[in-house]
Amino acid sequence: MAGPQAADVLGRVTLVTGKEEYLNERTVRAVRQAVRAHDPDAELAESQAAELSLATLGEMAAPSLFSSIRCVVVRNLENLPDESVDGLLAYAGAPVEDVALVLVHGGGQKGSGVLTKLRKMATVTEAKSGELKASEFPSFVVSEVRTHGSTIDNEAANHLIQAVGQDLRSLAAAASQLASDFPGEALTVEKVKQYFGGRAEAKSFAVADAAFWGRRHVALEELRWALDAGTPAVLVTSAFAGGARGLARYMSAPRGMKDFDLAREVGVPPWKLRTIRDQSRGWSDAGIARAIRAVARADADIKGAASDASYTLERLVLTVTGLRDQR
Repeated sequence: MAGPQAADVLGRVTLVTGKEEYLNERTVRAVRQAVRAHDPDAELAESQAAELSLATLGEMAAPSLFSSIRCVVVRNLENLPDESVDGLLAYAGAPVEDVALVLVHGGGQKGSGVLTKLRKMATVTEAKSGELKASEFPSFVVSEVRTHGSTIDNEAANHLIQAVGQDLRSLAAAASQLASDFPGEALTVEKVKQYFGGRAEAKSFAVADAAFWGRRHVALEELRWALDAGTPAVLVTSAFAGGARGLARYMSAPRGMKDFDLAREVGVPPWKLRTIRDQSRGWSDAGIARAIRAVARADADIKGAASDASYTLERLVLTVTGLRDQR
């Protein structure tokens, strides 16, 4: 599906809601790309809602010396201070013509009153990301592969999901890599097996699993095998992101749920739930929060080419394994 055009976002407010972080971030990125495609010199600004006041919003929306076109992203809308609500709603009702404002709500009931008022405005477009059902993951893979100019049949898509898991970021990275390795070709089960087959030690999720178990030496050894086998660094950080997110969701899930329902709540296949349950016994909420931040930093370093990928990933392994069992 085609992304938004500049006319769809400039002079308007894009309200991003839903629990699926990867799809939310994709919407933010699409708005930025639309603005930059319209004006390569467009300014990009970002703020946390907790720090937002009418004055700071005005500063971010004001034209610069280089361009009057701006894209302003405000994250964690649920944390908007009460004294800033009226000002934001007033702006949303009459947005600046050359500004694309993106408001990202992190989910939950907090801030729902503001959402209700924003949804009623003609100047607001909502992009809502619902959590995918198990039956919807193959369609997601098919769509991802299509954006890279390739095709994949349902059987191959299901095989990829079984190999990678149900983390959307990891699936998107895997689809991108497959399409890159087999440009313009139909992706079959054989091609998926060719890429994800072979030594289990060379798979990115094996590195992440060992790290979240706290097995430092094993994780480092598997990391070396993975990199030597040509596994892209972004797949490794994606696997770490999926592992951290799975643990966080498991640890915050309501107690007493049946395994099938709990797997759906956590967003993993049922067979993965036992591993997460066992891994979680060595983690605290604070430890997982620090691990998530470490993964985010490593992912940003790799994508920004800010450091050597192998060094960044080794540092990530050392950090994550060091956080386990810290109470």
